[in-house]
This record gives sequence, C-alpha cells and structure tokens, in this order.
Amino acid sequence: MPTTAIRIGTRGSPLALAQAEETKRRLVEAAGIPAEAIAIVPIRTTGDRITDRPLTEAGGKGLFTKEIDEALLSGAIDIAVHSAKDMPTRLPDGLVIAACLEREDVRDAFLSPVANGLADLKPGAVLGTSSLRRKAMALSLRPDLRVIDMRGNVETRMRKLADGEADATLLALAGLRRLGLADHASSVLEPDQWLPAVGQGTIAITARVDDAAGRARLTAINHGRTEAALVTERAYLAVLDGSCRTPIGGLARLAGDLIEFHGIIVKPDGSEAHRVTRSGPVGDAEQIGREAGMELARRGGPGFFSGS
Repeated sequence: MPTTAIRIGTRGSPLALAQAEETKRRLVEAAGIPAEAIAIVPIRTTGDRITDRPLTEAGGKGLFTKEIDEALLSGAIDIAVHSAKDMPTRLPDGLVIAACLEREDVRDAFLSPVANGLADLKPGAVLGTSSLRRKAMALSLRPDLRVIDMRGNVETRMRKLADGEADATLLALAGLRRLGLADHASSVLEPDQWLPAVGQGTIAITARVDDAAGRARLTAINHGRTEAALVTERAYLAVLDGSCRTPIGGLARLAGDLIEFHGIIVKPDGSEAHRVTRSGPVGDAEQIGREAGMELARRGGPGFFSGS
C-alpha cells in the first residue's frame, strides 16, 4: 500500500478537523486501512475567508465547499468530509455523496449567559446568529428580538457571546458534542417545535463519480439509515432550491421501514410560516422529500422567501 492511500479534504476549523478525524477513525476500524496511510488535508474555503459581511450577500452555502470540491475534482484529494447542512443543494458535476456517518444529535442548542431559553430573554434582547433559518424561526416566536449577524466557528461565536456582543446564540448541538462543549448549552430546542437545518448532525463524505474503487471503499463506513434520511431531506431542499438565503427547516426520521418527514418554511422576518408532514416506505425516500417540498412551494407561493 502506498504511503498515503487516502487524502481527506476538509475545512480547517476545529469542528471540521474533528469530523475528518472521525472519518479517518471509521476507515481504520471498518475498512482496515492503516492510520498512517490516511492523510487529512485542510483547505481554506472562500466562506472561511469572508468575515466582513453576511454569507447571504456573498453567495451562500457553496462558499464553504467550492475549493474543496475543486481539489477533489482535480485529484489533489481523494474524498472530502463535510457537514451535510453546509453543502449546496446541487453538487458539482462529477461529485457524489458516497457515504454518511451515523447521524449525531439533530437539535439546535440555545446558549446564553442571561437566559435558559428564547422565551426567557428580556424584551428587545440581542440574538446573534448567521443562520437565516434560526433568525426567522426565532422572530416567529419572539418578534421583539434584535437579531445581529454573528459569524465564525463554534469557539469564536461562543467567545463573542461571552464578550457581550449578544445576549444569546444558537448552535448545532452535534457540533458542540463533537468538540466536547455540549455542557455550554443553556437548553436544547426539540424538533417537534423547532426543526433543524436539512442534514444537521450528519457528516457527509463526497467522492468523484468516476472513482469506483474509492466509492466502494467508503461503503464500509456508510450508515444506511442516515443516508436515507439525508436523501429525503436533500430532495425536499432541491425542490425549494434551499440555500443560505432561504429560511428552511427539515427533518426525516426513520422508524423501522418507514420514514416520517417534517418540513417548515418561514418568511425571513418570521411573520409567516408553513409546515408539512409526509411519511412512507424508506424505499420512497427521495419521492417523500420531493413531494414535501412541492407542497410547501405551493403553499408559500411566489415571492415567499423574498417577503414580497
């Protein structure tokens, strides 16, 4: 075996590196690849470089994957590890999601030094978040809040909160758990009331379509039930053309051979929301997601996300 059999591309944030290390560990344990034959290659993305304005003004989710995708397509890396919720709705031609690790906790966490939950914040309190979904859903519950853009990796946002830039923030509990920071959460928002981002809690691994051997190797670490949930959620997102510019939540959960999907769209100012529920056999995952997206697109109508 060559000195480096697999080069894993990833962003360089602590969370991204932790996810790449988890993928490496799974490959060592399940695929029998020696640890010394797997290299992790940090890649700085456009999204990491833009810190002076909201990502919604700069191009959305693809900003966190563009350079990694290019490295994968060029052969500079062999696979790429992503937080599924950060991936664009449509992958570049030539790339495919080849595996998903078993899903972590899907929920959002509420962090605040002054309150235990959104309902406990004082009138006019400041909520810091870079997510339009979290902003819109928070405003639908608390229209009095002042929401400011809060960028940066998990540790940066926690530091900004401690420095008093905001009274509260919301982060994915999965990321906090992977970094050993879950005890910093003041409370956790349950999906029945607060739907997460599509793919939240899932580590997705992409590969080149034409790399049959590499894709076959990844089957050893693929978690089929997580994959089915992600297929459902991304089919839903594709219909709605979801990006960082659109407040969309969605979650597919499996019970035996059935999938139950819940989705929500929210106007950016939180003034209007529509929900949908669909269920069916796991084998119909993509169709279930697509039908849920079409139903919400119909109910929202033209201009829903622009507020017109």
